[in-house]
Amino acid sequence: MATKINPLQFIQQVRAEISKVVWPSRRETTITTIMVFVMATIAAIFFFIVDKIIQFGLTGLLDIFG
Repeated sequence: MATKINPLQFIQQVRAEISKVVWPSRRETTITTIMVFVMATIAAIFFFIVDKIIQFGLTGLLDIFG
C-alpha cells in the first residue's frame, strides 16, 4: 500500500524536484527547433526521391510485362 503524504509535504517535494530541472536557453531552443525543421525537410526530400525511384522502377516493369 502507498503511504499517505501530507499535501504540503508533497508540494515541497515537487518544488524541490522542479528546481533541479535544467531549462534550455532561448538560443538552445531556437537552434533545436531549426534543426528539427531542417532534418524533417531532409527526410521529406529523401523519401520523395526514394518514392520516385520506386515509381520509375514499377512503371518500367509494368510497361515491360503489362
